[in-house]
Amino acid sequence: MTTYNPAPQSGTRKAPAGAMKAYIASLTGTSLEYYDFAIYSVASALVFPKVFFPGNDEFVGLLLSFSAFAVGYLARPLGGVIFGRLGDKIGRKQVLFITLMVIGIATVLIGALPGYASIGVAAPIILVLLRLAQGIGVGGEWGGAVLLSSEFGDPKRRGFWSSAAQIGPPAGNLMANGVLAVLAATISTEAFLDWGWRVAFLASALLVVFGLVIRLKLEETPVFKAIKAQGDQPKAPIKEVFTKEPRALIAAALSRVCPDVLYALFTVFVAVYATKELGMTTGNVLSAILIGSAFQLVLIPAAGAVTDRFNRRLIYGLAAAGTALYIPLFFLMIQGRSVLMLTVGVVIGLAFHAFMYGPQAAYITEQFPARLRYAGSSLAYTLAGVIGGAVAPLIFTALYAATGNWFLIAAYLLTAAVVTIVGLALGRDPQPDEEERLLQASSTPTAQAS
Repeated sequence: MTTYNPAPQSGTRKAPAGAMKAYIASLTGTSLEYYDFAIYSVASALVFPKVFFPGNDEFVGLLLSFSAFAVGYLARPLGGVIFGRLGDKIGRKQVLFITLMVIGIATVLIGALPGYASIGVAAPIILVLLRLAQGIGVGGEWGGAVLLSSEFGDPKRRGFWSSAAQIGPPAGNLMANGVLAVLAATISTEAFLDWGWRVAFLASALLVVFGLVIRLKLEETPVFKAIKAQGDQPKAPIKEVFTKEPRALIAAALSRVCPDVLYALFTVFVAVYATKELGMTTGNVLSAILIGSAFQLVLIPAAGAVTDRFNRRLIYGLAAAGTALYIPLFFLMIQGRSVLMLTVGVVIGLAFHAFMYGPQAAYITEQFPARLRYAGSSLAYTLAGVIGGAVAPLIFTALYAATGNWFLIAAYLLTAAVVTIVGLALGRDPQPDEEERLLQASSTPTAQAS
């Protein structure tokens, strides 16, 4: 890896007045959307096997539930294609409004969906279709949210500015697990399985309305305005990404695998392992995830900022290597069934995730030229999800069911770490001067006249 040494901060472009507003809007929007997505993640492990996939074999119900969970990831590339294309052609702002609507409506409908006991096989079928809609929305959301904050901010501080969208998942996870934990602690198990879990889904309607109001007030990013001023919007952005930027696409996609798998381990599978194998309560697990997510709110932007000062790929790669070494230690830590050790273990695991996930948005977007950023970033993000987060809970469950221990799970994380390191080795370091030239060119009299 070559080392990128940023220019002195005195020479950087001052962030426009709307940069912090865009940062908050990006953070808020993805937090709301990942609140929706996180509710489904937790419910797929703890609720849906009983409500939508009942059966005699507990593991079969769990596998079916996780299969429905995976559908959301499998649908993401479709959302990346649809909305990534639109984002590079018509702009970031309009697309982001649509994606929030799609996820919000789907989540509310899940909260109102009758269970298997009421409408039979129609229940899981409708659930999968709504999960499909969620995935399509998220597939188009991420790329736009990242560009919203990073294209308003200083390109030499892209690690920090891009981290706004990255804070969304832990923030959403924090809200979702907090709501579910309160419900689980205040009502009976029977009531929770009957109607309590639905409250968290239905409550997202208020959050989505709030997010829509914020996004309606946004302006288009300076970078897309510059591209539009020069008439340089791509006619076929998806085709151009595949034909002109194949290495960038591969590098960006592979970089996501380890963070995705690691996040699935600590926010989905740990809930199963700790309750079924170690005999801990659902409240114990949700509290551990809650605390770990709270730490990530600080660690993710900090990690992004660190990689603005030091080589981004190096920091990212060290976190991936550290993950591979940490997973065996984590499982050894929690064998004593200590709630404290579980909490500490989850916090450390999510800290490793933060130091990959924090700079991830910057790393992925800077692999592509500005005119192809939405399509390229969305495709890389969503395609990687299919081989990363989508199948991870299924693989974790299958490996555990087959062996009864965690050894192969640790090997799986090692493989994911190697894949991510390969992706980082194939990528390029930041090129902030490219964006500076674009913005300067758009401000010339000729560009303005056009």
